[in-house]
Amino acid sequence: MRTPARALAATAAAMVLAVTAGACGAAEPDGPPNSITVWTMENLPERLAAQQAIATRFTEATGITVDLVGVAEDQFNQLVMSAAASGELPDVVGAVPLAGVRSLAANELLDPAVSAAVVDDLGADTFSARALELTRDGAMQLAVPSDAWAQLLLYRRDLFAAAGLPEPRTFADVLAAARALDNGDTAGFVGSTIPGDAFTQQTFEHLALANGCELVDGAGEVALDSPPCVESFAFYDDLVRNFSVAGAQDVDSTRATYFAGKAAMVVWSSYILDELAGLRADAAPSCEQCVADPRFLVDNTGVVTALTGPSGREPAQFGEIVSWAVLADAAVDPSRRFVEYMMSDGYVDWLGFAPEGKFPTRTGTRSDPQQYTEAWRTLPAGVDTKAPLADFYPPAVLTALETSPDTFRRWGITQGQGGLVGAMLGELPVPQAISAMTGGEVAPQRAAEQADADVSDIQNSLR
Repeated sequence: MRTPARALAATAAAMVLAVTAGACGAAEPDGPPNSITVWTMENLPERLAAQQAIATRFTEATGITVDLVGVAEDQFNQLVMSAAASGELPDVVGAVPLAGVRSLAANELLDPAVSAAVVDDLGADTFSARALELTRDGAMQLAVPSDAWAQLLLYRRDLFAAAGLPEPRTFADVLAAARALDNGDTAGFVGSTIPGDAFTQQTFEHLALANGCELVDGAGEVALDSPPCVESFAFYDDLVRNFSVAGAQDVDSTRATYFAGKAAMVVWSSYILDELAGLRADAAPSCEQCVADPRFLVDNTGVVTALTGPSGREPAQFGEIVSWAVLADAAVDPSRRFVEYMMSDGYVDWLGFAPEGKFPTRTGTRSDPQQYTEAWRTLPAGVDTKAPLADFYPPAVLTALETSPDTFRRWGITQGQGGLVGAMLGELPVPQAISAMTGGEVAPQRAAEQADADVSDIQNSLR
């Protein structure tokens, strides 16, 4: 999922903005292909319009026509398999999440050679090394990573300072702060617990990765009952059952609780950053102090990217990388030129759709290594009001956000389990175990065993 709020709500039906050729790589009778079909999962109307403007400039510069088609993320797998069966695959797909890239690769629907050529032409050293790693299979560059959003821990700096607490960067820090700050008016921590929501998985995976809990072991077998995973389940259970608010929590309630000033910490995606700044009218801070000072909460919120658990080897966090994928049988040259354009001349406008959820995975060019990260800081974020994140967050926070893709880890992706990751999102066995555990039905050890067994069943069904 690209974001646990807006992308999950983006379920609009596929929209075709321009139609000049129905199949891949339409060509003039006596010339090379001069038209490509591009699907994009950035399918909200205003984002489609912005992409059409970029595509129009590309056409003006190259003479290559782009048929831009918006597709809903939850319909993508069905649409792409149907298109493959009928021989009508697009040439390029944009904003493909990591699990989607692996699914396309498993079905032999990618042309990795074109993606590798793009990265080589633009310069591999201008990309986030971790973003390239997450989109590779061994030495094969499956897709071109375009941007990222990050899972974050937000905390009340004013409450931490008053209690003499350090910034929460470890499990021990988080637990100590939750215990110290939890009282009748304010919960120490709030996180998602409902069983039917991918946001619950994203929240737990964020913490589990920090503790070295992996989906599978070195042999590819499910390992959710390993000691680091059991430890992670127990940590989350302690936070939720002892220092959180009553009842099942989801993507909306966790944000609302923090915005009301009723929680000292919350795990949420970076898409919260513009809302926290008051740039979205229907999701603005509502704390008591916010009435007199709309900036109170954003000015008193700290942002932590990667965390470290007691069994973790290094700081890590959950994050999503989305990519440009060139599909099998695509018109090679125009597809390559289009992706290169979107990662260069069109890149800043691409990031400008939602800067709070589109961190650049290409930092700059060979001649200007920080060109895109510097431009990103100036891009206006928000929905009803627009302003750069730099107007609300200090340089250190922006730097942490820019560099967060370098600390991204993901369950199963680099272990060749992309198909399993995608299938898990359909059944959500981990959120089900989390819900049972935090609801008091099972102990953490049993929750880990339940999740392990259910994910193993899914893995066996894919073999």
